[in-house]
Amino acid sequence: MFQGADCALWKRILARELRLYQLRHGRRLSTSGAAKLLSHMLHPFKGTELRGETTKNQMTELFYVCSDGTRLRGMLFSVGSGSPYAYSILDQGVHWGLSVDEAKSIAREAVYRATYRDAYSGNCVDMYHITSKGWTRRNREDLKEEYYREKERRKHEKTERRDVTFSD
Repeated sequence: MFQGADCALWKRILARELRLYQLRHGRRLSTSGAAKLLSHMLHPFKGTELRGETTKNQMTELFYVCSDGTRLRGMLFSVGSGSPYAYSILDQGVHWGLSVDEAKSIAREAVYRATYRDAYSGNCVDMYHITSKGWTRRNREDLKEEYYREKERRKHEKTERRDVTFSD
């Protein structure tokens, strides 16, 4: 898996190659072309411990690129060992027409469920809002506190159910 320094290195290398392309050809490389270029740059690392997931967006194009040569175009990706848990939330909640706040809430819930169920997932959420005009990074959030809030909420619900049972 890429470490932070690896990501920074590949980001700089890709940015350099994209700038060289723009200077040589007088136009920017498409998102699809940039994803393909990154896929080719990472391919020599196939079969090694190095693996990376990345997405690139321009207009409505979103790509998943991995060092084994995989380059997928899609509308939604979840990567990592907690992905099956995240997809269970995303599949039932994501649809066209969501507000930014609704989408953010679903994304938080998906990451929370992945970190709660998967021992190898971390606690922090790094959220990016990607539009046709670019992207913005949202504040990093540690979901450790969410775990304790949910535990307290479940305890409260259990107490309420017990009280209702006794009062009947």
